[in-house]
Amino acid sequence: MEEDFEFDFSEDPRFSVERYEEMIRNKDQYFFDAQAFESIIEYYIEKNDPIKALQVTEYAINQHPFAAVFSIKQAQLYVATNQFDLAFESLSKAETLEPSEPDIYTIRGNIFEGLERHEEALQNYEKALAHAETTDEILLHIAYVYQSMGDYESSVNYLKQCLQQNMENQDALYELAFCYDVLDKQEESIKFYEQYIDNEPYSYAAWYNLGNAFNKMDLYEKSIDAYDYAILIKDNFASAYFNKGNALVHLDRYSEAIDVYKQTFEYEPPSGDTYCAIGECYEKLERMDEARSYYKKAVKLDPAQSDAWFGIGVTLDFEERYFESLYFYKKALDLDDKNADYWFAIADAQYKLKQLGESEKAYEKVLELNPVDIEAWLDYSSILFEQDKLSSAIEVISEGIKNNPDAAELYYRMVAYLFAASEFSEALIYLETALNTDPEKHHILFEYLPQLHENKVIVDIINRYTR
Repeated sequence: MEEDFEFDFSEDPRFSVERYEEMIRNKDQYFFDAQAFESIIEYYIEKNDPIKALQVTEYAINQHPFAAVFSIKQAQLYVATNQFDLAFESLSKAETLEPSEPDIYTIRGNIFEGLERHEEALQNYEKALAHAETTDEILLHIAYVYQSMGDYESSVNYLKQCLQQNMENQDALYELAFCYDVLDKQEESIKFYEQYIDNEPYSYAAWYNLGNAFNKMDLYEKSIDAYDYAILIKDNFASAYFNKGNALVHLDRYSEAIDVYKQTFEYEPPSGDTYCAIGECYEKLERMDEARSYYKKAVKLDPAQSDAWFGIGVTLDFEERYFESLYFYKKALDLDDKNADYWFAIADAQYKLKQLGESEKAYEKVLELNPVDIEAWLDYSSILFEQDKLSSAIEVISEGIKNNPDAAELYYRMVAYLFAASEFSEALIYLETALNTDPEKHHILFEYLPQLHENKVIVDIINRYTR
């Protein structure tokens, strides 16, 4: 029998696991060397059974009380099962046995990071840095902590250190782009990624992040070039295709954008966002049947896709099917009732359906949510004007001017209303203000009240500013 126990179970972890499970069934005590215990623990971790793995660590610690590795494994498993106090106890024991082991401080730092005890997390990560040979992941975690603290400058510093240690750390590349975005330092971001690409020209993640930075700077042609390089290096990079499609949309190249969006389907399952983006392109091309088809695909896949419900409404509105469009606008609004664009579309559809009272209420909601929407102030006041509510129209435009003191359109509209109210002196004061603000837009006045072309005083004043 003694010979049976001399097999090297470490050669195949299955033997160790089978022997361990036999021991449990027999309620016996077998001896395992440290390597065998590690294999058994890893087996249960891979099987996603942390409770059994924890049980193994108890046996391992009993048989190998001076091996810090098992207290560390135990701590990791306690973290996985949200038993943080027990994890701290295991780490303290491991630290007593092997105080130079960096995993002790990394795990403890992870716990403090999750508990948002930032200073303690940083202290432990710094200890881990002092003992670790490979430090890029520790530096990445320090960067995460500084992000949680709202200190993005420090986060950038540690992310750069991380990338100096390991140029291929993809997480650090993406996090750095995020920090630059939060700091609104796109130019610095572009400079960094261009320098990075000089050293790592085949980094698809760097090209992708460079494309995103160009996109945020409205440099769409350059962003498309960067995405093309990312795709050349990694031809199944669905996110690069999607963002390239977005850049093409900004350039009004809708047909090309549709083709690029559809390429994402070769590499990932269709999403509501992509279907919706394709629908918007067809809408811009005024191919409303195809737009509606893709919007419907979007809501079938994701019923919470409010923009797709809205898009269906837009296609119906374009076809002057206002009553139907109103139904879909309201579906979108049910999902996002703080969206001023949805309220605006509802207000406009209700106006077209002669539901003037409801339209007024909807415009009020638009302006509550977005008081800088010039078009909404003009349209709302126009509804009042058409109903001979002249003083109310003047009040609305006056409020609009308070919120948008540089909007010449509002001043010109005020001139029209004041003339209609026979308040000529005040109208001329507003006309001077409008012309000082933007003389090129004086045609707005005549578009709204063409009869003012016959008013010599107004024409003379305008000519002083436009000749």
